Amino acid sequence: MNEYISLLQSLISVSSLSRNEQDAARIIRDFLSGSDVIYETSVNNTWVRNKFWKDGLPVILLNSHIDTVKPASGYTRNPFSPDIENGILYGLGSNDAGGALVTLLAVFMHFNMQEDLPFNLIYAATAEEEVSGANGMESILKELGKLDLAIVGEPTKMQMAIAEKGLMVLDCTSHGKSGHAAREEGENAIYKAIADIERLRNYKFEKVSDILGAVKMSVTVINAGTQHNVVPDLCSFVVDVRTNEFYSNKKAFQIIDQLIESDVVPRSLRLNSSGIPVDHPIVQRGVNLGLSYYGSPTTSDQAVIPYPSIKIGPGDSARSHTADEYIYISEIEEGYRVYIDLLTNLQLK
Repeated sequence: MNEYISLLQSLISVSSLSRNEQDAARIIRDFLSGSDVIYETSVNNTWVRNKFWKDGLPVILLNSHIDTVKPASGYTRNPFSPDIENGILYGLGSNDAGGALVTLLAVFMHFNMQEDLPFNLIYAATAEEEVSGANGMESILKELGKLDLAIVGEPTKMQMAIAEKGLMVLDCTSHGKSGHAAREEGENAIYKAIADIERLRNYKFEKVSDILGAVKMSVTVINAGTQHNVVPDLCSFVVDVRTNEFYSNKKAFQIIDQLIESDVVPRSLRLNSSGIPVDHPIVQRGVNLGLSYYGSPTTSDQAVIPYPSIKIGPGDSARSHTADEYIYISEIEEGYRVYIDLLTNLQLK
């Protein structure tokens, strides 16, 4: 795994913020070229098919992302310095999701030269995951073709996320009437917004998932007012909604729109909940290997992959987006072994 650790260090050393991943994409492509692997590209996305591809076999996608968030303000180390100390690799993107990215590439290369695989493999290093961007995974789905299974690499401590909550962001606006704050004039939009926020806070969606739990709504931003002596006629607030498999984002939006008086506008309805049956062969293989499974509250590229998928990878989600991000070298090595065990002789038909 040493060459893949070195690859991860190279990736950490360049800035790869969402929508500006060109340097990281170049590093991935140079590595593939150096390994005599023919790849395809679109914007900052790179993917490759196994050498002995056979039409008619099930297709498995190995996917992780090359982009990162901005460095957190609390960094005490250089976020672009890929230092290894006491078996720990530091740096922005090391945990989320560089560890999974290079480990899945190592797994792809392990199987790439095998002629008798019971499946075809695609490895895809994709962009804009952190911002659910239009030029990321979703943009190359047609190029990849029909998939029978996707393994999405994210830091999960190598446990299987077999379901993932959907994400919907709502921009809400309450309407009042302006007036002078010193007199009994106007209709305060802030008070109307507060009433709606209380309705959202107290509302419980009826259907609760065994894996993903209840639908969760959180008001995360609020803005109103122009000056101290003017009753505000507008108050805007943002609602972060995490849906389970019983409610599409469209259905959840309709319920919320009827629940409150404020105008409600969804930024997007496309990041719905995703999941895979517990009796799917990849899940059962994982269970037999001693892995646990769970429902994930966070979103990933699973949300835009319309095929059965699991999310699994080295590292710990709790370290993602934190200052002085890191991953243990041993986690990457364990991840490689688990991925290999999951895929060896896996039968999807």
